[in-house]
Amino acid sequence: MLSRLKDFRADRRATAVIEFALLTPVFLLMLMGMLAYGIYFGAAHALQQLAADTVRTALAGVDEGEGRALVEAYLRRNAGAYMLIDPERLSYEFDVPAGNADQYRVRLLYDASDLPIWNLYPPLPLPSPQIVHGATIRRGGI
Repeated sequence: MLSRLKDFRADRRATAVIEFALLTPVFLLMLMGMLAYGIYFGAAHALQQLAADTVRTALAGVDEGEGRALVEAYLRRNAGAYMLIDPERLSYEFDVPAGNADQYRVRLLYDASDLPIWNLYPPLPLPSPQIVHGATIRRGGI
């Protein structure tokens, strides 16, 4: 009996299977985390690009009112073309910053609660389900 136990401890066959069984859940959790965070960062980047493109569109307006109308029209027509952005979950703010009348500012707020990152293991640190990005541009002209 004692010699069989000694043989069992000295046997190195199938140690890779045991290591695989122990490390696979950790590896899969890390892999799923990278994928989910990659999707989240992709949505954040798309929102940042949409904010920059939107505020550039406002420059074509003669005044603040026309700039606001152009921003709304641009978002309505083009927000769905940006990767991972659902136009139904997007809201925006358009204004002229106080004390700086020669600039336009667009702020986009996106509800990212439908992204797969929220299905991860709960103890993982997760970002806010609302992504906010903005852009400011100086109006040209005389």
